[in-house]
Amino acid sequence: MRHFLLELEELQQKLLEMGGLVESSIRESVLTLVERRPRRAENVWSYETRINRLEIEIDELATRLLALQQPIAGDLRFITAAIKINTDLERMGDLAVNIAQRAQDLIEKPPLQIFVDIPKLALLSQEMVRKSLDAFVLRDAELARSVLLSDDEVDRLRTSIYEELIAAMQKDPAMIVQGVDLILISRHLERIADHATNIAEDTLFLVRGVDVRHHAESSV
Repeated sequence: MRHFLLELEELQQKLLEMGGLVESSIRESVLTLVERRPRRAENVWSYETRINRLEIEIDELATRLLALQQPIAGDLRFITAAIKINTDLERMGDLAVNIAQRAQDLIEKPPLQIFVDIPKLALLSQEMVRKSLDAFVLRDAELARSVLLSDDEVDRLRTSIYEELIAAMQKDPAMIVQGVDLILISRHLERIADHATNIAEDTLFLVRGVDVRHHAESSV
Protein backbone atom coordinates (compact mmCIF):
# COMPACT_ATOMS: atom_id res chain seq x y z
CA MET A 1 0.00 0.00 0.00
CA ARG A 2 2.79 2.41 0.89
CA HIS A 3 4.46 1.72 -2.45
CA PHE A 4 1.20 2.53 -4.24
CA LEU A 5 0.89 5.85 -2.41
CA LEU A 6 4.47 6.74 -3.29
CA GLU A 7 3.76 6.06 -6.95
CA LEU A 8 0.65 8.23 -6.83
CA GLU A 9 2.81 11.03 -5.40
CA GLU A 10 5.37 10.47 -8.14
CA LEU A 11 2.62 10.73 -10.73
CA GLN A 12 1.47 14.04 -9.30
CA GLN A 13 5.03 15.40 -9.14
CA LYS A 14 5.66 14.51 -12.77
CA LEU A 15 2.47 16.33 -13.76
CA LEU A 16 3.59 19.38 -11.81
CA GLU A 17 7.00 19.30 -13.47
CA MET A 18 5.36 19.06 -16.87
CA GLY A 19 2.98 21.89 -15.99
CA GLY A 20 5.90 24.12 -15.00
CA LEU A 21 7.62 23.44 -18.31
CA VAL A 22 4.42 24.20 -20.20
CA GLU A 23 3.99 27.52 -18.37
CA SER A 24 7.60 28.45 -19.16
CA SER A 25 7.16 27.45 -22.80
CA ILE A 26 4.05 29.63 -23.19
CA ARG A 27 5.83 32.58 -21.55
CA GLU A 28 8.92 32.25 -23.76
CA SER A 29 6.85 31.90 -26.93
CA VAL A 30 4.97 35.12 -26.20
CA LEU A 31 8.17 36.96 -25.23
CA THR A 32 9.63 35.91 -28.58
CA LEU A 33 6.86 37.97 -30.15
CA VAL A 34 6.72 40.87 -27.69
CA GLU A 35 10.47 41.41 -27.39
CA ARG A 36 11.17 40.40 -31.00
CA ARG A 37 14.00 38.16 -29.81
CA PRO A 38 14.25 34.93 -31.84
CA ARG A 39 16.67 33.34 -29.35
CA ARG A 40 13.82 33.05 -26.86
CA ALA A 41 12.19 30.58 -29.24
CA GLU A 42 15.15 28.26 -28.69
CA ASN A 43 13.98 27.86 -25.09
CA VAL A 44 10.60 26.73 -26.40
CA TRP A 45 12.20 23.97 -28.52
CA SER A 46 14.15 22.83 -25.45
CA TYR A 47 11.04 22.75 -23.26
CA GLU A 48 9.15 20.81 -25.95
CA THR A 49 11.67 17.99 -25.87
CA ARG A 50 11.36 17.68 -22.09
CA ILE A 51 7.56 17.94 -22.19
CA ASN A 52 7.34 15.11 -24.72
CA ARG A 53 9.59 12.93 -22.58
CA LEU A 54 7.46 13.54 -19.50
CA GLU A 55 4.27 12.80 -21.42
CA ILE A 56 5.56 9.31 -22.14
CA GLU A 57 6.77 8.77 -18.55
CA ILE A 58 3.43 9.88 -17.09
CA ASP A 59 1.44 7.74 -19.50
CA GLU A 60 3.55 4.68 -18.70
CA LEU A 61 3.31 5.24 -14.93
CA ALA A 62 -0.44 5.81 -14.97
CA THR A 63 -1.04 2.77 -17.18
CA ARG A 64 1.07 0.59 -14.91
CA LEU A 65 -0.84 1.76 -11.85
CA LEU A 66 -4.16 0.97 -13.49
CA ALA A 67 -3.02 -2.46 -14.59
CA LEU A 68 -1.20 -3.61 -11.45
CA GLN A 69 -3.00 -1.83 -8.61
CA GLN A 70 -6.58 -1.89 -9.91
CA PRO A 71 -7.45 1.30 -8.00
CA ILE A 72 -11.00 2.18 -7.00
CA ALA A 73 -12.97 5.29 -5.99
CA GLY A 74 -10.83 8.39 -5.44
CA ASP A 75 -7.57 6.78 -6.52
CA LEU A 76 -9.13 5.66 -9.78
CA ARG A 77 -10.50 9.15 -10.42
CA PHE A 78 -7.07 10.63 -9.68
CA ILE A 79 -5.24 8.39 -12.14
CA THR A 80 -7.91 8.90 -14.79
CA ALA A 81 -7.66 12.67 -14.32
CA ALA A 82 -3.86 12.48 -14.50
CA ILE A 83 -4.01 10.71 -17.87
CA LYS A 84 -6.34 13.37 -19.28
CA ILE A 85 -4.33 16.25 -17.81
CA ASN A 86 -1.17 14.76 -19.29
CA THR A 87 -2.74 14.98 -22.75
CA ASP A 88 -3.91 18.56 -22.19
CA LEU A 89 -0.47 19.67 -21.04
CA GLU A 90 1.26 18.08 -24.02
CA ARG A 91 -1.11 19.85 -26.39
CA MET A 92 -0.44 23.15 -24.64
CA GLY A 93 3.26 22.57 -25.25
CA ASP A 94 2.54 22.03 -28.95
CA LEU A 95 0.54 25.26 -29.06
CA ALA A 96 3.43 27.16 -27.45
CA VAL A 97 5.67 25.82 -30.23
CA ASN A 98 3.16 27.06 -32.83
CA ILE A 99 3.16 30.51 -31.20
CA ALA A 100 6.97 30.64 -31.21
CA GLN A 101 7.09 29.67 -34.88
CA ARG A 102 4.59 32.39 -35.81
CA ALA A 103 6.49 34.88 -33.65
CA GLN A 104 9.72 34.11 -35.51
CA ASP A 105 7.96 34.79 -38.81
CA LEU A 106 6.65 38.11 -37.49
CA ILE A 107 10.08 39.23 -36.29
CA GLU A 108 11.27 39.17 -39.90
CA LYS A 109 8.51 41.56 -40.97
CA PRO A 110 7.81 45.20 -40.07
CA PRO A 111 5.81 45.47 -36.81
CA LEU A 112 2.16 46.46 -37.08
CA GLN A 113 1.53 50.00 -35.96
CA ILE A 114 -1.64 49.13 -34.06
CA PHE A 115 -2.30 48.11 -30.49
CA VAL A 116 -3.24 44.44 -30.18
CA ASP A 117 -3.72 43.09 -26.67
CA ILE A 118 -2.13 39.68 -27.20
CA PRO A 119 0.15 40.05 -24.13
CA LYS A 120 -2.96 40.43 -21.94
CA LEU A 121 -4.53 37.37 -23.55
CA ALA A 122 -1.30 35.47 -22.91
CA LEU A 123 -1.26 36.48 -19.24
CA LEU A 124 -4.87 35.38 -18.78
CA SER A 125 -4.18 32.04 -20.43
CA GLN A 126 -1.05 31.45 -18.35
CA GLU A 127 -2.95 32.35 -15.19
CA MET A 128 -5.62 29.80 -16.06
CA VAL A 129 -2.97 27.12 -16.57
CA ARG A 130 -1.37 27.89 -13.20
CA LYS A 131 -4.70 28.02 -11.34
CA SER A 132 -5.96 24.80 -12.90
CA LEU A 133 -2.83 22.93 -11.83
CA ASP A 134 -2.94 24.46 -8.34
CA ALA A 135 -6.58 23.42 -8.06
CA PHE A 136 -5.66 19.87 -9.06
CA VAL A 137 -2.85 19.59 -6.52
CA LEU A 138 -4.82 21.21 -3.70
CA ARG A 139 -8.08 19.47 -4.63
CA ASP A 140 -9.62 22.95 -4.56
CA ALA A 141 -13.03 22.94 -6.24
CA GLU A 142 -13.55 26.70 -5.89
CA LEU A 143 -10.22 27.47 -7.55
CA ALA A 144 -11.12 25.10 -10.37
CA ARG A 145 -14.47 26.84 -10.70
CA SER A 146 -12.71 30.22 -11.06
CA VAL A 147 -10.83 28.83 -14.07
CA LEU A 148 -14.10 27.96 -15.77
CA LEU A 149 -15.33 31.50 -15.22
CA SER A 150 -12.10 32.97 -16.65
CA ASP A 151 -12.63 31.15 -19.93
CA ASP A 152 -15.41 33.56 -20.90
CA GLU A 153 -13.07 36.53 -20.46
CA VAL A 154 -10.47 34.86 -22.68
CA ASP A 155 -13.09 34.27 -25.37
CA ARG A 156 -14.18 37.91 -25.25
CA LEU A 157 -10.64 39.19 -25.49
CA ARG A 158 -9.78 36.87 -28.35
CA THR A 159 -12.88 38.07 -30.26
CA SER A 160 -11.86 41.70 -29.66
CA ILE A 161 -8.34 41.03 -30.99
CA TYR A 162 -9.77 39.26 -34.03
CA GLU A 163 -12.12 42.13 -34.86
CA GLU A 164 -9.37 44.73 -34.41
CA LEU A 165 -6.99 42.87 -36.72
CA ILE A 166 -9.64 42.25 -39.37
CA ALA A 167 -10.47 45.98 -39.39
CA ALA A 168 -6.77 46.87 -39.69
CA MET A 169 -6.24 44.45 -42.59
CA GLN A 170 -9.28 45.79 -44.43
CA LYS A 171 -7.92 49.30 -44.05
CA ASP A 172 -4.39 48.37 -45.14
CA PRO A 173 -3.95 45.15 -47.18
CA ALA A 174 -0.18 45.38 -46.61
CA MET A 175 -0.88 44.25 -43.04
CA ILE A 176 -2.59 41.01 -44.05
CA VAL A 177 0.37 38.66 -43.58
CA GLN A 178 1.23 39.96 -40.11
CA GLY A 179 -2.44 40.23 -39.21
CA VAL A 180 -3.14 36.59 -40.07
CA ASP A 181 -0.15 35.46 -37.98
CA LEU A 182 -1.40 37.46 -34.99
CA ILE A 183 -4.92 36.06 -35.40
CA LEU A 184 -3.46 32.55 -35.33
CA ILE A 185 -1.40 33.35 -32.24
CA SER A 186 -4.51 34.64 -30.46
CA ARG A 187 -6.31 31.44 -31.47
CA HIS A 188 -3.47 29.31 -30.06
CA LEU A 189 -3.67 31.22 -26.77
CA GLU A 190 -7.42 30.67 -26.65
CA ARG A 191 -6.87 26.95 -27.17
CA ILE A 192 -4.36 26.92 -24.30
CA ALA A 193 -7.07 28.45 -22.11
CA ASP A 194 -9.48 25.74 -23.31
CA HIS A 195 -7.04 23.04 -22.21
CA ALA A 196 -6.68 24.74 -18.82
CA THR A 197 -10.47 24.62 -18.58
CA ASN A 198 -10.33 20.89 -19.28
CA ILE A 199 -7.92 20.46 -16.36
CA ALA A 200 -10.26 22.44 -14.10
CA GLU A 201 -13.17 20.23 -15.16
CA ASP A 202 -11.15 17.10 -14.45
CA THR A 203 -10.29 18.53 -11.03
CA LEU A 204 -13.95 19.09 -10.23
CA PHE A 205 -14.66 15.49 -11.22
CA LEU A 206 -11.80 14.33 -8.99
CA VAL A 207 -12.95 16.37 -5.99
CA ARG A 208 -16.71 16.15 -6.32
CA GLY A 209 -17.25 13.17 -8.61
CA VAL A 210 -19.36 15.33 -10.92
CA ASP A 211 -18.80 15.61 -14.68
CA VAL A 212 -19.29 19.28 -15.63
CA ARG A 213 -18.23 19.06 -19.27
CA HIS A 214 -20.64 20.72 -21.72
CA HIS A 215 -22.62 22.12 -18.81
CA ALA A 216 -23.12 25.68 -17.70
CA GLU A 217 -21.10 26.61 -14.63
CA SER A 218 -24.31 26.34 -12.65
CA SER A 219 -23.58 22.60 -12.65
CA VAL A 220 -20.37 23.20 -10.71
